[in-house]
Amino acid sequence: MADHEEKPKPESLMEKIADKIHHHDSSSSDSDDEKPAPSSLKTKIYRLFGRDKPVHKVLGGGKPADVFLWRDKKISAIVLGTVTAVWALFEVFEYHLLTLVCHLLMLTVTVLFLWSNASTFMSKAPPKIPDAMIPEGPILEFASALRYEINRGLASLREIASGRDLKKFLIVIAGLWIFSILGSCCNFLTLFYICFVLLHTLPVVYEKYEDQVDAFGEKAMIELKKQYAVFDEKVLSKIPRGPLKDKKTA
Repeated sequence: MADHEEKPKPESLMEKIADKIHHHDSSSSDSDDEKPAPSSLKTKIYRLFGRDKPVHKVLGGGKPADVFLWRDKKISAIVLGTVTAVWALFEVFEYHLLTLVCHLLMLTVTVLFLWSNASTFMSKAPPKIPDAMIPEGPILEFASALRYEINRGLASLREIASGRDLKKFLIVIAGLWIFSILGSCCNFLTLFYICFVLLHTLPVVYEKYEDQVDAFGEKAMIELKKQYAVFDEKVLSKIPRGPLKDKKTA
C-alpha cells in the first residue's frame, strides 16, 4: 500500500494578514534600533551669556540691528559719523548745547524769513514751511517703556538689598564701582559716545568671529567659576548669616 503524502493545508486569509503584520513590525523595530538617537548626535554648543538666538535677534532685529551690524555700510557710517561730529563739537571744540540750539534756530529762521520776503520781489512761490508737531503716540509709548524699565530696576535693587542673594549683591557693587571710576575719568557725553562706538564695533566683530569668541568665553567662564568657588569656600562661607524663616500664611 503506497504511502499517501499529506498535502499542506492552504493558509487562511487571516493567517496571511497576521503574518504580514508580524513581519512588518519586526522589520520596523530592527530599523529603529539601527538608527542612532538624535540626542546623542546633538552636542550643546556654548554661547556667550547663554544666548540661543542670532546676534541680529539679540539686538532687537529690524533697522537698529542692521545699523549696529553694518548690514548697510553707508547708513552705519553716516550714523557713526554724525554722532562723532556731535561729540567733537561739544567735547573738542567745547561748544555748549544751548548755544548750538540757539544758533541753529537763528540761522533757520533767518534763511526762511529772507526767502519768504525775496520770493515776493522775484515773483516766485514762497517756501512751504511744514507744520512741526510732536506726535503723542510715540511719546506715550516711550514714557511707558521707560517707566516699566525703571520699575523693574528698582524691584531688582530692592531684591538685592534684601540680602537674599550674595552673588548678585557683589556683582552689582562691582558694576557700580566700575561705573563710578569711569564717571570720574570722563563726563556723561563721552561715556555715551564710548558706549555708542562699542555698539558699532563689538557686535559685528563678535558675529564675524563667533565660534572663537564663544570658545574663549567658555574657558574664561569655567576659570571664573573655579575662582568664585575658592572665594566662596574661603571667604563667603565664613560670613555669619541669620536663619531664613519661611513665612507661613494661615
